Amino acid sequence: MTTPQEFSPGLVIQRFTPPLTLSAFKAIAFDMDSTLINIECIDEIADAVGKKAEVAAITEAAMRGEIADFKESLTRRVALLKGVPAEALQSVYDQRLKINPGAQNLIDAAKATGLQTLLVSGGFTFFADRVKARLGMHEAHSNLLDIEGGLLTGRVLGDIVDGLAKQQHLLALCARIGCHPQQSIAVGDGANDLLMMGSAGLSVAYHAKPKVREQAMVAINAGGLDRLLEVLA
Repeated sequence: MTTPQEFSPGLVIQRFTPPLTLSAFKAIAFDMDSTLINIECIDEIADAVGKKAEVAAITEAAMRGEIADFKESLTRRVALLKGVPAEALQSVYDQRLKINPGAQNLIDAAKATGLQTLLVSGGFTFFADRVKARLGMHEAHSNLLDIEGGLLTGRVLGDIVDGLAKQQHLLALCARIGCHPQQSIAVGDGANDLLMMGSAGLSVAYHAKPKVREQAMVAINAGGLDRLLEVLA
């Protein structure tokens, strides 16, 4: 199917003909911020030092694909967090972070069918590790914020998880469990998810930026993540 068609209100199908079966897949990978959860964590951390608008503007540009180098955009944003107390991370998690509708249902259905679940985020381990545990996912990869003396230094430790790294983590998971990448599903909302989504057998855009919606095989534009189950018998 090459012409996008609305399968049901807010659920657009393109480039494949449903129904597929969930059991045809062996792995499912998710972006975190604005996909599994309701916020962009870095924007909310920046709010602690009155820099949310400045950081959010860079975040939006990166997600729309207007900043080609995700590593550069993340480095610029994290630098603006220098001096934020580390306890602000816990406050963001406790007070602002919510799991998006349908995430738990979709992950539970995937696990019950035998799929490996993967969280790959350009965000931060503080949140990714907690979301992974909360949702009962198998694996998570994200970025580690540098903290000294109880304050963020404005730096990320180690290699940055960007779009290429997300793709590589999905391919590595498929290699480990012995499945072809076409037997994987990738779910995201921003431009740095496109490489991962392009490697998967089924790509899903969730309340995504226009560039991502256009390239995905399924676009969920209304409702929760578990709407994917409407096209996976």
